Amino acid sequence: MKAPQLRWRDPRQRCKNLPAGAHASNGLEIPVDQEPYLRAIRLFNDGAFFEAHEVWEDVWRASVPPEKLFLQGLIQVAVALHHHGKGNLAGARSLLARGSRNLTGYPEDFGGIPLVKLLESLEQWRDALAQGKPVPRHPQL
Repeated sequence: MKAPQLRWRDPRQRCKNLPAGAHASNGLEIPVDQEPYLRAIRLFNDGAFFEAHEVWEDVWRASVPPEKLFLQGLIQVAVALHHHGKGNLAGARSLLARGSRNLTGYPEDFGGIPLVKLLESLEQWRDALAQGKPVPRHPQL
């Protein structure tokens, strides 16, 4: 598996989760410990959502904005999918909504994750849960 490129796609893009007036600088890398961050992505993609959330929490504790809110969104999505797997649908719905909200506004490919595709998948999950329909496949990062 190729490691994601941890750079902003376009340095001129504005992230709504940056402080007012701040913009991404050219070639800004997400300043987090790369090994556990990427391990959590692999765990998530393998369906080990609880384990992914645990690893991301360690990365989150040492992070700063705007990465902190981004990581919080990933953690919330991982826990939501874990809740779904355990039958806690109310918890899954709530955390999917909060996680989606926290991931919205970051540039596409922030942290090496295709965010548009992820957010579309999360919307499909939220709609299916709200309507009591079968959920789609788990999202991949």
